[in-house]
Amino acid sequence: MEEYSREPCPWRIIDDCGGAFTMGAIGGAVFQSIKGFRNAPSGMNKRFVGSLMAIKQRSPIIAGNFAIWGGMFSTIDCTLIHFRKKEDPWNSIISGAATGGILAARNGLPAMAGSAIIGGILLALIEGVGILFTRIQADQFKPPTIMVDDPSQLGPPQQGHPS
Repeated sequence: MEEYSREPCPWRIIDDCGGAFTMGAIGGAVFQSIKGFRNAPSGMNKRFVGSLMAIKQRSPIIAGNFAIWGGMFSTIDCTLIHFRKKEDPWNSIISGAATGGILAARNGLPAMAGSAIIGGILLALIEGVGILFTRIQADQFKPPTIMVDDPSQLGPPQQGHPS
């Protein structure tokens, strides 16, 4: 079974930034279409026009904000991988906390600390769920244990090969 591997670090930043932009564009378009539809004057044509106007005005801004978050997260993650010399869940958790804190720095120290804590907790939850699913899937491939009442039914013990 081939393991999933990510791009090397300089390219990972660009890849994650583009992926985050795409998610922000699609999610922003969906959210803004609903918001524009609800806030437009009555009449189906006016509502659809209001929906399209909201998508055109706000969706690129949301996509850009997502791209900034994704690019900063990946940059910090790659920096941690470089300095710590290992890839583990702690890199993502620290990257989420640092990204949340840096992006909230203009709002003052309390907002910065709160955003850093929330970013770290969110990434810890995401990493924890990923580890949980990995363990659940690994249990599926364990060899079954043989329950035998009489050990003589198993046959003679096998000799191991010296390495």
